[in-house]
Amino acid sequence: MRFNDGRTWLEYFAAELRSWREYRKMSQLQLAKAINYSESAVGMVETARRKPKVDFVKRCDDALETGGALRRLLKELVERELIPDWLDRWRIIEEQATALNWFEALLVPGLLQTPDYARAVFEKSGQPASQDIEAQVRTRVERQQILERDEAPMFVAVVDEGVLHRAIGGPRVMRDQLLHLAALCEARSDIVVQVIPRDTGAYAGLAGPFVIATMDGDEFVYLDTALYGQVAESADDLAIVKRMWESLRAEALPRQASLNLIKKVAEEWK
Repeated sequence: MRFNDGRTWLEYFAAELRSWREYRKMSQLQLAKAINYSESAVGMVETARRKPKVDFVKRCDDALETGGALRRLLKELVERELIPDWLDRWRIIEEQATALNWFEALLVPGLLQTPDYARAVFEKSGQPASQDIEAQVRTRVERQQILERDEAPMFVAVVDEGVLHRAIGGPRVMRDQLLHLAALCEARSDIVVQVIPRDTGAYAGLAGPFVIATMDGDEFVYLDTALYGQVAESADDLAIVKRMWESLRAEALPRQASLNLIKKVAEEWK
């Protein structure tokens, strides 16, 4: 991710750290001694050649008396780095949606995932080891606040039964995840999860997950791939995906039968 002036987030953070140090009239050596790091470590961060560690930033905050400004900045920059432009656009749509219709054949929908389940997904996603898994988990959990607001969207998910049986994170994680799904569906009339039985065979949607969002009377579709997502809003694309959605709903078990199946499989994860 780059800012409008062409800087990376590391360069942006480096400039802020340098500004605070100069404001406090400290040299790199003086700051290094104050935080018990080497002068070269300070220099590497200030020239954007090293990603700052949380401990390093905390010590800089204390030594420079920033009131935690550098830690807050780092958190914001890292989370922005995790969200590419195309996903950022979808997040805006998602946050303002009055209805979300979500299909998944392989995983529990992101807005319904427990932190442990999400963590297991990110850990096995094949992404570079440098990615901050915990920051990704926090971002996903924060997104779930969409379903907790006063005027939450009507959320309907259709999932393949295989999602209930796939061992993401192990038995305890799966049991907790399925019980979480069941609790949400029992407590909230505006959250519905329907399951397509695994003996259904071929059906519409197996090509990949999608979400249909309704916002201000308009509809948008989010299509996910292994590399990136796509927001579609053309009439032709919408018509195709909405037809698939209706077909999926027809294949899925009714709400109560789906809930019973989710609770049954949850108890099998022991």
